[in-house]
Amino acid sequence: MKMPKINFITSESVTEGHPDKICDQISDAVLDNLIAQDPLSRVAVETLVTTGSVHVAGEVTTRGYADVQRIVRQTIHDIGYCDPAFGIDCEDAGVWVSIHGQSPDISQGVDKDGAGDQGMMYGYACNETPEFMPLPIMLAHKLTKRMAEARKNGEIKSIGPDGKSQVTIEYHDGKPMRIDAIVIAQQHKKDISEDELKKDILEKVVKPACGRFMDDKTKVHINATGAFIIGGPEGDTGVTGRKIIADTYGGVGRHGGGGFSGKDPTKVDRSGAYIARYIAKNIVAAGLADKCEIALSYAIGVAEPTSVNVDCFGTNKIPEEKIAELVRRHFRLTPKGIIESLDLRRPIFKQTAAYGHFGRNDMGFTWEKTDKADILRKEAGL
Repeated sequence: MKMPKINFITSESVTEGHPDKICDQISDAVLDNLIAQDPLSRVAVETLVTTGSVHVAGEVTTRGYADVQRIVRQTIHDIGYCDPAFGIDCEDAGVWVSIHGQSPDISQGVDKDGAGDQGMMYGYACNETPEFMPLPIMLAHKLTKRMAEARKNGEIKSIGPDGKSQVTIEYHDGKPMRIDAIVIAQQHKKDISEDELKKDILEKVVKPACGRFMDDKTKVHINATGAFIIGGPEGDTGVTGRKIIADTYGGVGRHGGGGFSGKDPTKVDRSGAYIARYIAKNIVAAGLADKCEIALSYAIGVAEPTSVNVDCFGTNKIPEEKIAELVRRHFRLTPKGIIESLDLRRPIFKQTAAYGHFGRNDMGFTWEKTDKADILRKEAGL
């Protein structure tokens, strides 16, 4: 009997109170506010948080006006930093704003419907989960979402907004079989014992989210260093766009390197990655392949992509060249075409800024639709 090839894939997620995710949400909240007023707003906003302070900077061209101070404090409040015990506080944090107009050298290319920058963007899909996503990242997100829910509804007392998860899946011949390891780091107050916290997280977070993939050999590490009281920006500086692997596919598939949050859809770092996911998901949903990675590249000021590549990792049912032809035929790949086909000039971006941009059925996530699957399947002759 042939032994299966065994390998392990690990992915991580972070809660909305993680310092980097605070920054992503603030940047996207500013973006949403401006797009709601002026859908043609050009926005590139970065945020940095550290002990007691928030710094917002970037380039904006818009007919709207954003009260950035109010947006920052409301976002921090909504995340849950309203208690001095958890460090930064929505009422008392210092907020510095340095936003200026977009460079005309960039604008002139975008005004002609060209890309707002050069770069490579990747999209990925696989059939190992109902969401057409890799299992490790989906479970990692389920853990962090569940921790946030347990905090907000009071199911677990004395826990803070900051937290992280990590899941390692054991694969046999490319198929996910079991969870080998789970890692949880969860901020908490001094008034809860480590033993009580670990028990609560295991019973109310880990088992509900991951139980059916666990066995008696699964290793679970919860706050393995001991206390995690100092968290959020007090414990670690956060910056926009620093959790790009957690935002996408958890390390499965490649990444072009550009972050998403704070960028309006003329920035192909964001819109190009969204259309690439849309294409890859429809290819897999159509049954053309079990796995698919779409790679796009753009030049600043140029509308059409400089390259389109399809990689199905040997799982394709028809030649990849034929799939690439179908992609060119059925998907609009210019920045203008992407924005129009995915309806991206809407204030939908703050909700993407925590728990991943892909594999979600949230309202407005148009890049998750599989409405092209039928025509792709038909033209592929499957």
